[in-house]
Amino acid sequence: MKYPAALAAILSTAALATAASFPQRVHYIDHDKVAAAFVKGGRIIEDQGLIVIAQRVVGRGSEMHDNINHVFIIQDGEAEFITGGKLVDPKATEPGQTRGTGIEGGVSHHLTKGDVITIPAKTPHQWKDTSKTGSVGYFAVNLESN
Repeated sequence: MKYPAALAAILSTAALATAASFPQRVHYIDHDKVAAAFVKGGRIIEDQGLIVIAQRVVGRGSEMHDNINHVFIIQDGEAEFITGGKLVDPKATEPGQTRGTGIEGGVSHHLTKGDVITIPAKTPHQWKDTSKTGSVGYFAVNLESN
C-alpha cells in the first residue's frame, strides 16, 4: 500500500475543509509508523481539532458526533457503511458523542478500496460486517467543527 500518498491525500482534504483552523505546524509521519498504526489501529496525528486515524474494523456499532466531521479513505477490504436515519436506543457515552444499537432508515454504501466517504457532524453512521474480505482498512480524518 502507498501509505505516504494516502496520508498526503488525507491532509490535503483536511486542509481544504478547514483552512482557517488547520494546525499551523507541519506533521510528518514516516511510512513505518503509519504501517504500524494501521495494523493495530491508532491515531497518527492529533493537533488543533484534526485527528488522523489508521484503523481496521470488521464491524462497529452505530454512533453520532455533535462536533466531529469524518472523511474515511478506504485502503483495503470492503464493508457496508450506513449513514443517516435515526440511532436505535441512543445513549450519550461522553460529551458530544452518542452510540446506539443500530440505525433505522439510513442509506447503505458498499465501500471498497479507493473509496472516500464524508460524514458531517450530527449524522448517524455505522460499519456493518458484510465484507467478503473479513475486514476493512481505512484512514479516518476527523475534523472538529465549532
